[in-house]
Amino acid sequence: MSSSSSRCLQLLEKCRNINQLNQAHALAIACGLGGNSFALSRLIAFCSDPFHGSLSYGYKIFQHIENPTICICNTMIKGFLLKGENFEAIRIYKLLLRNSTRHPDNYTLPYALKACTNMESSNLGESIHGHAAKLGFLSDNFVGNSLIVMYADFGEIGAARIAFDEISCHCVVSWTVLISGYAKMGDVYSARLVFDEARLKDRGIWGAMISGYVQNSCFKEGLKLFRLMQLSGVKPDEANFVSVLCACAHLGSLEIGKWIHIYVGKLGMPVSVKLGTALIDMYSKCGCLDLAEQVFDKLPHRDVICWNTMISGYAMNGDGESALRLFDEMQKLRVRPDNVTFVSLFSACSYSGMAKEGLRLLRTMCNVYKIEPTSEHYGCIVDLLSQAKLVEEANTIVRSMPILGSKSEEAIPWRALLGAFCSQGRVDLAEAAADRVVNLERHSGAYVLLSNAYAFAGRHDEVRRVRKMMKKRGVEKTPGCSSVEINAVVHEFIAGENTHSHMDEIFELLGIIKRQLDSLQCDFLDSLEQTNFV
Repeated sequence: MSSSSSRCLQLLEKCRNINQLNQAHALAIACGLGGNSFALSRLIAFCSDPFHGSLSYGYKIFQHIENPTICICNTMIKGFLLKGENFEAIRIYKLLLRNSTRHPDNYTLPYALKACTNMESSNLGESIHGHAAKLGFLSDNFVGNSLIVMYADFGEIGAARIAFDEISCHCVVSWTVLISGYAKMGDVYSARLVFDEARLKDRGIWGAMISGYVQNSCFKEGLKLFRLMQLSGVKPDEANFVSVLCACAHLGSLEIGKWIHIYVGKLGMPVSVKLGTALIDMYSKCGCLDLAEQVFDKLPHRDVICWNTMISGYAMNGDGESALRLFDEMQKLRVRPDNVTFVSLFSACSYSGMAKEGLRLLRTMCNVYKIEPTSEHYGCIVDLLSQAKLVEEANTIVRSMPILGSKSEEAIPWRALLGAFCSQGRVDLAEAAADRVVNLERHSGAYVLLSNAYAFAGRHDEVRRVRKMMKKRGVEKTPGCSSVEINAVVHEFIAGENTHSHMDEIFELLGIIKRQLDSLQCDFLDSLEQTNFV
């Protein structure tokens, strides 16, 4: 190869923008490298870069290549995938299939399967699975892992397991994606079985199982597994900490949350936006707004999710004024709010009895930021008006709202309206709202609220009718659950279950408390009688 050709190839490697690439491309043609496969692959690779390249320019180059190599085809498919142009990626894949001299390899197939996942096309994915089988790639890690991810995303976890079993030598990614697939389907039992099968567990495998527990509300199990991970000598990463902090937030486990915050500092891990947001959420849900504010104020960068979490923290702790103040600061810094921002703001106004401010924010959301109200917004507005005892206005808003998509989404404001009617003792209006909720979703909440409303109104025959209706329709009331943290240990209690290891001692102590209360009541009544006698 001549010195000018070598220099041209070096220039291709050093390109930083599309103008430099144009010059290098012209030089490549002048040096006789216009048809050189390596030069063309470098040109297309740069053009496929979503930040600095030009995919349209790269595709023009690709169209003029008479016989593109498999590497060039893969680069073009990857470029379309990175741009979100999945149909174009599949079109290049189909062109490759028509060529008798080249076949897809273990890089092509994962790209094509990813495109199928993005397009939610299970039929096309199954076809590419068939191509992989014919070409003998089912035992390959890249192809097998991509099949597991695709089938898990389609909800076909059985097919994902078969793809896993076809892989000749499982890597840590194989175990991780299968565990995540089971967890996504809500099957934490099978996910744990797969986790236990893995002989070598890296932080990704541990993290997938911990995250799976947390995603499925198995918070105590997530904390226990995190502790086991530490005992195994595996150093946690940011994702592991975020999952565990989420578990602490839901359990109200402040001491463990504080310990994790200190542990992060000891590891010298920087508090990123994601980790900082998890800490803010944990402290807020544990009622420590001062600590949440400290984390928020120290963050050098904040995204809209971080702002929303802090606003939500003020809301759940009944500090509506601070939530509105933070929103004003957010606007001054030109951080654009989203749907969730206004859900948090409406909740803050509702908890703080600020109906006028909430309605003003609704106008701002619709008129200034052009955000269409969702079912959650309507539900919050109903709660807001209910707190202000404006149930008629809430009724008018819900009955005039547009269709909000799925039945479960439409049920949210109706459920809030039912709660409002019941809290105000409006049994007549509650009946109509309950009928609407029952028609939209099969949930015990509507029956329980209506039953409570009838009981409050003294209509006990109607209470029995509602309970019979629940039994006839097979609707069961979800048992209540509570937890308490004692000496950094979280104790969980479920209504109707006596599974706690210290339940006998608890009942014994409750009996002692009851006897003391009865004794105090008797002493109090005796003193009243003596006073009346005197």
